[in-house]
Amino acid sequence: MKSRSLWLSALALVGLCALTPARAEQATTPPAANVQAPAIDPAALALLKGMSETLAKANSISFSVRRAFDEPAANGQPLFYMIASNVTLQRPDKLKIITPGDGPASEFYYDGKEMAVFLPEANLVAVETAPPKLDDMLEAAFTKAGIYFPFVDFIVSDPYAAITEGLTSAFVMGQSKLVGGTTTDIVAISNTDIQAQIWIGASDKLPRLIWLNPAKGTEKPRSMIEFSNWKLGEPTAPESFHSEAAAKAGHIKFAKPGVPAPVKP
Repeated sequence: MKSRSLWLSALALVGLCALTPARAEQATTPPAANVQAPAIDPAALALLKGMSETLAKANSISFSVRRAFDEPAANGQPLFYMIASNVTLQRPDKLKIITPGDGPASEFYYDGKEMAVFLPEANLVAVETAPPKLDDMLEAAFTKAGIYFPFVDFIVSDPYAAITEGLTSAFVMGQSKLVGGTTTDIVAISNTDIQAQIWIGASDKLPRLIWLNPAKGTEKPRSMIEFSNWKLGEPTAPESFHSEAAAKAGHIKFAKPGVPAPVKP
């Protein structure tokens, strides 16, 4: 999505972020302040490129994602929340995202013609005509209804361009054997708004974990995105990108939060 990079959008729309200590994963120490290391290390870009090409080449992708983020309570204490989602993508024009909770459950469907948000507990659905390409649909979903998925830059057609947009720093921290049940390469990247670390599978080139931290401000809200259950190239049934329950639900307006959304007769 050209207009909203992962790092800026995740912070602005989810209010999340955090940078994990290097020692926690036994990674190598980042370059000292008096060492002249390249601001953008080609080795870091190569790891990001390998990950992005692995994702972009897959005709179908499914994975589970768990997000942790904090928001301040009335007394200023940071309170942590967890949200989990199951994602299924069929390129170039099908997407399903099931989010059971914590919080209100929701389901998102896109079949190349329409996008729909289903709220099972309320038995309500919002349906809107959608562009025929995934990237355009994601942009339209945000513009029309403020819908944004923090992992969006990993499912667009060109993940590398989205993730590296506006980079001011990128370097390899080292490796970890404590994330995702495999050996991962740890890449630290930043732009003027967000600092991030990405744990990338050394063998399968798949993202396993992300920590985000805002580069500006004083509150420094934190965010974690954890990936698991990766499956690439497996067949998907066209009917899986629709919901029979949603088809029978009451209709509401496809609009941004706070906009009146009367139920259709």
